[in-house]
Amino acid sequence: MQTSLEQALAAFPRVALLDEPTRIQRAERLETALKKYAKGVGIYLKRDDHMPVGGGGNKLRKLEFLLGSAQQDCIDTVITVGGVQSNHARLTAAVCARLGLNCELVLTRAVPKSDTDYDHNGNVLLDHLFGARLETHPGGTDSLAIAHARAGQLRQAGRNALVIPTGGSTPLGALGYARCAAEIAHQEQQLGIRFKHVIVPNGSAGTHAGLATGFAALQREPGLVKSFAVLVEQAAAIDKTRQLMQATAQLLGTPEATPTEAPNIDGSQLGSGYGLPTQDMLDAVRLMARSEGLLLDPVYSGKAFAGLISDLRAGRYQPGDNVLFVMTGGAVGLYAYRETFQPK
Repeated sequence: MQTSLEQALAAFPRVALLDEPTRIQRAERLETALKKYAKGVGIYLKRDDHMPVGGGGNKLRKLEFLLGSAQQDCIDTVITVGGVQSNHARLTAAVCARLGLNCELVLTRAVPKSDTDYDHNGNVLLDHLFGARLETHPGGTDSLAIAHARAGQLRQAGRNALVIPTGGSTPLGALGYARCAAEIAHQEQQLGIRFKHVIVPNGSAGTHAGLATGFAALQREPGLVKSFAVLVEQAAAIDKTRQLMQATAQLLGTPEATPTEAPNIDGSQLGSGYGLPTQDMLDAVRLMARSEGLLLDPVYSGKAFAGLISDLRAGRYQPGDNVLFVMTGGAVGLYAYRETFQPK
């Protein structure tokens, strides 16, 4: 039987881009590696990195709704923005290739990093492979204004262009993770457990906002979702996420899901800034790789997983607690950080 959340979501057009549900697996070797700190805590992984289009990742859930709406509007070109190594840009290019749409990417140097690997490998390599048109601008450039200006040019030429903001993190895009909340709730029933926290990175806020709004619509506490800020400082991440949760709840038509408390966001893992490595991130990526044979990315999930490890070490979970870490994808970005991970 469908929940009221699933019924509300069914009213929105959606392009199916993933084999659902993405599976949840228990990370038993990881628990063993962390047993000094885990103390009987069950660590589970939600495999949103394992999807059939473009290498997978959390942005596909957002693009299902964004491109579903675009198809109804007969869009022929999608323009989006992001950093040079944007996972969202790469997946947008992949989805456009799958749907037969033109794709243009307006990228900015959001990370003070420029070397051969960063500029030409990783996501950038795949952007070109998927057939996107790329242009790169200095950090601080208003890429969204450039994207809208380009869309205007295309419309004057008789084309129909859609501009998608950073990360696809609009209220419509966030519906993808409201839908994921319902999926997780069903999987909890199948597994016979309840998660104390669902852990995600917080960049453009859409993943956290969608999950929290979805769980609230299911009459669960929005604070069930905990994220680690990787783009901006904690206060700014809280403000952005709260606003997006409110707008997503309004779009979904579930005013009871509007948050009354601040989103559960930890700012301890940002380090020196967005896309800049930390030692904790390096250790976390290596631990996941060497205990489970799974890959985290260096910008988002690597820092979020470092945050989960920090919480375990601090004793924030008790024996019998279960925590779900969402593998949001982006591992292709590791190739852009080759020198960072190369043994000294």
